[in-house]
Amino acid sequence: MIGEGEYEKRLEELFLKFPSVQTQGFTGKAYKPGLAGMLRFDRALGSPWKSYPCIHVAGTNGKGSVSSMITASLASEGLKIGLFTSPHLTDFRERIKVVTRDGAQLIPKEEVLNFLKLSDPHAEGLSFFEITTGMALWWFARSGVDFAVIEVGLGGLLDSTNVITPVVSVITSIGLDHCALLGGSRSEIAAQKAGIFKRNVPALVGFTDDETEPVFRAGAAELGCPLTMLPTVDIAPGETFQKMNRATAAAALEIIGHRPDSDAMERMEVITGLHGRWERLSSDPELIADIGHNPQALALNFARLGNTGRPLLIVYGIMADKDLEAISAFMPPSAKYFLCAPATPRALPADRLSERLKAARPELDTTVCASVASAVETALSCAEKYDNPIVYVGGSNFVVGELFSMPSFKYSEK
Repeated sequence: MIGEGEYEKRLEELFLKFPSVQTQGFTGKAYKPGLAGMLRFDRALGSPWKSYPCIHVAGTNGKGSVSSMITASLASEGLKIGLFTSPHLTDFRERIKVVTRDGAQLIPKEEVLNFLKLSDPHAEGLSFFEITTGMALWWFARSGVDFAVIEVGLGGLLDSTNVITPVVSVITSIGLDHCALLGGSRSEIAAQKAGIFKRNVPALVGFTDDETEPVFRAGAAELGCPLTMLPTVDIAPGETFQKMNRATAAAALEIIGHRPDSDAMERMEVITGLHGRWERLSSDPELIADIGHNPQALALNFARLGNTGRPLLIVYGIMADKDLEAISAFMPPSAKYFLCAPATPRALPADRLSERLKAARPELDTTVCASVASAVETALSCAEKYDNPIVYVGGSNFVVGELFSMPSFKYSEK
């Protein structure tokens, strides 16, 4: 057994030496587009992903849920599945799990230390995401997984995970997010996502439109990829992406010759330990947390909330680079908003958030709070005045992460 002090010391070194996009944004050493560094690192590790079949999942929204649904279904067959997702909420080890019928196990702290010691001579100049990608691929090989489900971090073509050659490449959806890095149109973003297509490897696209479909067809044709594009799934007002996500996960499983387990996919949060995806944390009052942060995701979330007809109390914070003007158009006018800024330099200050919302939607009832914890506590206190209210916490994974750091809502992982 390792000493907790040793682990904490090495973990601090990891965050200091390898800056994370999650905390510092897409600047400086935190974001390293291109595969040169990751390919070098992968070779030094012995390309561990070659010892098991991989499923590669990209998309603007839904990729975490689709990855978890695929994992849960395969685990229900008695298989051992590696699952690599991002971002984490409270512990970076949430990104790296092995999932079986018995549930999910995070990479042990001992294995984190083992990997850091092993990889030290080869890690110079890498990003946090490159280090954790290598760690995941390495640990899955050591764990003897039957499959690994690998979620893309950003885009696809230049993402660190794109060193793998999977048995199927999956794209869930295309939306306008991270436009400065991936392109300002849906077709440009689709081209980045299609960068995960590999020669002669089956490709699956869960959602297309007139602008993105030609991009996917051209990309697949160039590489000789058998391409499956799912028919349009109608999402009624108040529904979530999960209807489309389930169809995408089921199709991916069928492509690799496995029967989808609908019950396991419904219970994917429990089986895979996925948090912050329309997660109900209490019933009185009903408290829901969701990490959806772009206009496409929040349009559906806010519609779902608004269609309940119940009193709404929304704890909301946002990163400074998000399209607040587009998002504000979907905010339910009847809700009370408790505005906050999570403790990260990337966050939009709560007072500035209030100013911009008042300019865009002056009719909204907003209260500026000093922190996420203060906003949650104020919203819960206010909820006592209403009959059958909903308290929603979201706008950013940082907001939800700080919610889970509160003693009342802290969750424990294996």
